[in-house]
Amino acid sequence: MALSRKNFIKTSGLGALALGTVSFKSDQNGRTTAKYVGHNLNIGLASYTLRKYSLDELLDITERLNLKDVALKSFHLPYDAGKKKLKFIHDKVTARGLNLYGGGVITMKTSEDVETYFNYANDAGLPMIIGTTAHHLLPLIEEKVKETNIKLAIHNHGPEDNVFPSPKSIYDKIKKLDSRIGLCIDVGHTYRLGLNPAEELIKYQDKLFDVHIKDIDAPIAKGNKTILGHGSIDIPEILNALRKIKYSGVVAIEYEKDENHAIYGLSESVGYIRGILKVT
Repeated sequence: MALSRKNFIKTSGLGALALGTVSFKSDQNGRTTAKYVGHNLNIGLASYTLRKYSLDELLDITERLNLKDVALKSFHLPYDAGKKKLKFIHDKVTARGLNLYGGGVITMKTSEDVETYFNYANDAGLPMIIGTTAHHLLPLIEEKVKETNIKLAIHNHGPEDNVFPSPKSIYDKIKKLDSRIGLCIDVGHTYRLGLNPAEELIKYQDKLFDVHIKDIDAPIAKGNKTILGHGSIDIPEILNALRKIKYSGVVAIEYEKDENHAIYGLSESVGYIRGILKVT
C-alpha cells in the first residue's frame, strides 16, 4: 500500500483532478442552484480524512492538492508525543507552507482531560481546539480559554450524540461564554438530523469558528458517507451561505469513506468544491 500511495502521489494528476472540470447540482433548467457574492473561502483539510496515512504522506497530498489549511487529528499529532516532539511536528508542518490552524476532534470528559488537552494544544502551538466536552466542564474550559488564549470550537456529532448533537445544542450552552468559545459545524452530522446545514451556518454565524464539510446520501440518522457531490447534501447552497456571511474560517474537508484509499475520494471532493467556486 505504501508503494502504491507513493507512486500515486508522485505520478498522478492530483493537482489537475483537484482543479478540473466537475459536475454539480443544478436546477430543472440546468442552471446552478447557487449564486455567489464574490467572497473567497479557505478550503482546508481535517486530517481524520487521512487517518491511515502517515504525516509525511499527508504533507505530500496537501501540497499536491494545494490545500493550505489543516487541522491535525491525533493520528498525525499524537497526544503522548511530548512537548519537544509536538513542536517538531508543528515546525515540520508549517515549514511546508501549511497553516496548522487547529487540532481535533478532541473529547474532554473530565477536568483532567481539560488540563491535559489544553496543555497539549499549547505545546503543539495550536490556536484552536476542535472538540467536544460535557456541559458541566464548560466553566472550567472558559477559564482555560482565558488563560491560554486557545479557542475552542465545539463539534456537533449528530443523532448518536446525547451531549451536542446539533449546532443549536452547542449555541444554547455557549452563547454567553467567552467569545473564544464557538462552534465547529459538521455539515454531515447536521444533515443526518434532518436539518438544512446552510440554514444552520447562517443562524449561528456569530459563533462559527470552523466547518467540517462532507456529503451524505440521505438526510437520515443512518445516512451513508460518500464523495462530495455524490450524495444529497446541497454543497453549492452551503458554499453560497458561507460566502454570504463572509465566513473567514476554514472549510475543512472531512472525507470519511474508504479510509485505506482516501486519497482518491479526497481528490475528487477537492475538485468538486473548486469546480463550483470557479464557475459561480
